[in-house]
Amino acid sequence: MDGASPLERLLRRDRVITIAGVVALCLLAWLYIVAGAGLGMNAWEMSRLALFPHQQAPNMTSDMPGMDMPGMDMSAMATATEPRVWGPAIWALMIAMWWVMMVAMMSPSAAPTILLYARVHRHALAQGQIQDKLAPTGVFMAGYLLVWLGFAVAATALHWLLEREAFVSVTMMNSQSRWFSAIVLIAAGLYQLSPLKNACLSHCRTPTAFLSRHWRPHALGALRLGALHGAFCVGCCWMLMALLFVGGIMNLVWVAALAILVLVEKLFPAGQWVGRAAGIALIAWGSATVMV
Repeated sequence: MDGASPLERLLRRDRVITIAGVVALCLLAWLYIVAGAGLGMNAWEMSRLALFPHQQAPNMTSDMPGMDMPGMDMSAMATATEPRVWGPAIWALMIAMWWVMMVAMMSPSAAPTILLYARVHRHALAQGQIQDKLAPTGVFMAGYLLVWLGFAVAATALHWLLEREAFVSVTMMNSQSRWFSAIVLIAAGLYQLSPLKNACLSHCRTPTAFLSRHWRPHALGALRLGALHGAFCVGCCWMLMALLFVGGIMNLVWVAALAILVLVEKLFPAGQWVGRAAGIALIAWGSATVMV
């Protein structure tokens, strides 16, 4: 008969529990985005497949039936080019939207590192190197997601500025400017080919080396390690996330495409080459955007 305590039996299943937790978190995040992220918008109607999204920007709010964002005075927003007044409710909802979107897009590619962290902790516990019975895997992931929360705050502030200057549509949340679209596309392409991108991507692609170099015990060490991994992920993907300002922040086609690209870059053997090919394609796409 197995004389292990309930806690010890739980620890044996930590891999299954971790996988289930990451999958559940990712699914809930995607459901939140598809449901409109609490903004009263229809994500399906905002998801358009267009090579040059700035040509698709609507002129009137009537193009978006059912749009009723909390805290927004619809009578004060006559056209898509007029900025709305961002009250505290809108700021909170926008930050939540960006953060949950990052959770939905980044959790799948972060899962291998999270699982490896749980395995390293379990091994250290078995070797008597640490005394913590419960692997602080959730704390590691919390540190990772807190960094993306910081990114969400910065992205929301940029969103507010771009909307105020009429570079981004109020209703469709996509680029309204040919030059803005071209600059972001080309900048994202150049960043894909940059040494900084390659350095951050290398850390994300080699979680074993990352954990062996930076691993620390206990919950505080897990939080620090998760935040550090999140910082490398932000450094790797921040310009790709900026592409949402071009195609539409709530455009499910662009969100899914970028999530797949990030996943391929980080987890597939040819991921680095795929990322570089994407960079060249983005530069060409941006150059073509200038001429339309």
